Amino acid sequence: MDRIAGLEEAAELFKVLGNESRLALVWLLSREPLTVTALAEQAALSQPLVSQHLRTLRQAGLVSSEREGKEIRYALADQHVAHVVLDAIAHVQEPTDQGNEQ
Repeated sequence: MDRIAGLEEAAELFKVLGNESRLALVWLLSREPLTVTALAEQAALSQPLVSQHLRTLRQAGLVSSEREGKEIRYALADQHVAHVVLDAIAHVQEPTDQGNEQ
């Protein structure tokens, strides 16, 4: 079988997104750029944990940061990852037809 371009990178993306807390942070950042404090409050996570997750997301190129005075505001690097997460959430909320296989 020929190698599919981008498959390995896509698998890495899903590994990074394979954590409920990181998914929550991406969802929050899909709405607006936020500080660590705001993310911690809105996600009901500790600031150190949010910082760890943001570091992982930044290393994967999914999140960017910009200093504003004493604060750092985090944002999604692009909207592609937001679409992946929002589509996944919409997918799992759809009703299923279990038991109606043909």
